[in-house]
Amino acid sequence: MVTRVSTVAFQGVEAVPVDVQVMVAPGKVGVAIVGLPDKAVAESRERVQAALHASGLAMPARKVTINLAPADLPKEGSHFDLPIALGIMAAIGAVPPEALANFVVVGELGLDGSIAPVAGVLPAAIGAQAQDKGLICPAACGPEAAWAGEGMDILAPASLIALANHFRGTQVLARPQPAVLRPTGPMPCLSDIRGQETAKRALEIAAAGGHNVLMIGPPGSGKSMLAERLSTILPPLAPAELLEVSMIASIAGELSGGRLTDRRPFRTPHHSATMAAMVGGGMRARPGEMSLAHRGVLFLDEFPEFHPPVLDSLRQPMEIGECVIARANHRVSYPARFQLVAAMNPCRCGMAGEPGHHCARGPRCESDYQGRISGPLMDRIDIRISVPAVSTADLIRPADGETSATVAARVAEARRLQHGRFAAAGFSGMMTNAQCPAARIEEVAQADAAAMALAGQAAERLGLSARGFHRTLKVARTIADLDGSEGLARIHMAEALAMRVSGQPKVRAAA
Repeated sequence: MVTRVSTVAFQGVEAVPVDVQVMVAPGKVGVAIVGLPDKAVAESRERVQAALHASGLAMPARKVTINLAPADLPKEGSHFDLPIALGIMAAIGAVPPEALANFVVVGELGLDGSIAPVAGVLPAAIGAQAQDKGLICPAACGPEAAWAGEGMDILAPASLIALANHFRGTQVLARPQPAVLRPTGPMPCLSDIRGQETAKRALEIAAAGGHNVLMIGPPGSGKSMLAERLSTILPPLAPAELLEVSMIASIAGELSGGRLTDRRPFRTPHHSATMAAMVGGGMRARPGEMSLAHRGVLFLDEFPEFHPPVLDSLRQPMEIGECVIARANHRVSYPARFQLVAAMNPCRCGMAGEPGHHCARGPRCESDYQGRISGPLMDRIDIRISVPAVSTADLIRPADGETSATVAARVAEARRLQHGRFAAAGFSGMMTNAQCPAARIEEVAQADAAAMALAGQAAERLGLSARGFHRTLKVARTIADLDGSEGLARIHMAEALAMRVSGQPKVRAAA
């Protein structure tokens, strides 16, 4: 007789159904696991046997064959432990097989029979709901699974014994409740920044339209502080975005205690990050920093210090909004629609262009350092601003700047206008000007003749590419939205052009 337990395998953020088939038959005593298991799945044989022994059960003294179907789909991860154990328990009569028919099961077993948390419970719960089934998962992951739906049957036991007692009716497992991650400690505020009014204005425009930003300035000018405060003026995640972002975090195992938050991601990888760390990959093709920053901010400090191939790997995801990881036997895609914020010193010594500073290497220090950033990547950055050193007068002046809450209200109103405009034009799912297709931006911008004439003259003199021209239109449209203007005027275009060239670094020609 064959007993079956449903579980899942992960391909990107998608949970693919897997059927765990267990057969106990006469033959040489032992346990065989087939169906393209990886090392973690193959080792589950030892964990399952120890967990069953600790729970007062014994493996049958017969040949046990475990098939993970479909057999041609690679199976990776320790979450197959619990469905394999339950399949064996059903085969020996420890739990009724019919009780497992309506559940998808994920979980890792400890040698003492405890059920340890695993990554990917939220996608598994959503996949189970799509199959019209419930979910059995570790107790620590219950609050995460509960977000999949209120009417869904979820069991979150702490051990095999607790689960067996539940099915026997001697113990009742309560349904877990969704948990929310609350911020701890005071939040940073834009009013903490002294001076730097131009940079604050650029951050507001970037937040309102979802534009990429590059800040160039000497050490200590406040670039990192400005970047950190961008997340405080961005609107909270919408429900659909929250689920999308949380599924990626779940696959990566980065949901703290199964609690979700509506704050947008803010990722700050070190400049020594590898290609796999940034794009994603590894043995199990996990999401990288770009995907973990989905719907949020990817902040790259010391921008030229990143390896040039790693920086250039940003180019395709910035255009298509996803990271594609191709392997010889499979292809995985993770969403990666992030907002890039980069900061850099003007040169290696950090003080080029500052009053009273003289670099021994001269202009070459600046051009060589900034030349580490390729032209094609720079062309994808919408706003480039200089962040000069803060004066002593600004530092001793009382902090009376606008708070993050005040600026966030203007950003939210501008985004509301954009969403309404795109919805009326039939662009479903589009939220910001930065996402507008190049073929439709001139129609969306609604620029008057004077604005278009200025844009044309500037594109010719500055040598803007077609992408650069369209991105400038998008920034100008965002500036008009912040002003509450239905049309795009010359003053909006002038400010957008100024923000594209004011911090223009000296880079190599685009290849």
